Amino acid sequence: MTEKTETLVLGGGCFWCTEAVFKEVRGVLDVESGYSNGQETAPTYEQVCTGRTGCNEVAKLVYDPAQISTRQLLEIFFVVHDPTQLNRQGNDVGTQYRSGIYFTTPEQQAVANDLIREASQDKLYDSSIVTEVEPLTHYFPAEAYHQDFFEKNPTQGYCMAVAAPKVAKFRKTFRAMAKA
Repeated sequence: MTEKTETLVLGGGCFWCTEAVFKEVRGVLDVESGYSNGQETAPTYEQVCTGRTGCNEVAKLVYDPAQISTRQLLEIFFVVHDPTQLNRQGNDVGTQYRSGIYFTTPEQQAVANDLIREASQDKLYDSSIVTEVEPLTHYFPAEAYHQDFFEKNPTQGYCMAVAAPKVAKFRKTFRAMAKA
């Protein structure tokens, strides 16, 4: 039985994609799609899609730090999305698709800032990293039909074109971190 868990919230574009990847990561005990760090209280998907709520589409991860570190989770995050695109991921455009790390502990913040600094110094990307690193201030679960969306709808067009390649990239790049 796990004695200690941590929560980290990540915005990497559409939450279906982020959720689909992290459901496969060893040590991640729960993943939930939701909305965070906006001004709206209990927003709906329709409200978030307008881009006027300030909310980001995110995946809330509950994980066992004895099995996987915050750094490992963030390394996966930086491989499966593009942290250099401001307010977008591919064809998904708007502030609700921004790259964000919403921490719940000072240690998570330090790890995120260190990783971004190292990636920038090592010039791992052709453009500057625009990922925001902020404390988790608001979080609201997305509607039930968004939960486990990729798992329930693997042949849906968006899932096949966008989510499936991200999951495949995770499996290829981080094979040792995948659940058995």
